[in-house]
Amino acid sequence: MIAFAECEFKLDHSHSLKEKRAVLQRVMSRVKQQYNISIAEVDHQDVWQRTAIELVAVASSKHAAEREIHRALKLMESFPEWEAVSVTIDFL
Repeated sequence: MIAFAECEFKLDHSHSLKEKRAVLQRVMSRVKQQYNISIAEVDHQDVWQRTAIELVAVASSKHAAEREIHRALKLMESFPEWEAVSVTIDFL
C-alpha cells in the first residue's frame, strides 16, 4: 500500500529563501531520520513564506502506511517556524 500526503505550509517569519531553505532542510532531514518516509518540496520553491511538500510511505498494509504518514505530519507540525495551511492524504 502506498500512502501520500500533500501539505502546504506558511513561514510567516521567513524573510529570504535562505531562511526558508534552512527550515526546510532541518524539518526534512529530521523526518527522513525518524521515519521511513520519502519527502520533497514540490511547489513554491521561489517563494519565501510558503512551501508545498509531499510525503510518501510504502508499507504492507494501508494502516501501517497511514500511521507512518500521520507520525511524520505530527513531527512536521511541531516545528514553530511554520504553520500548516492544508494537508491532504490519499492512497494508491
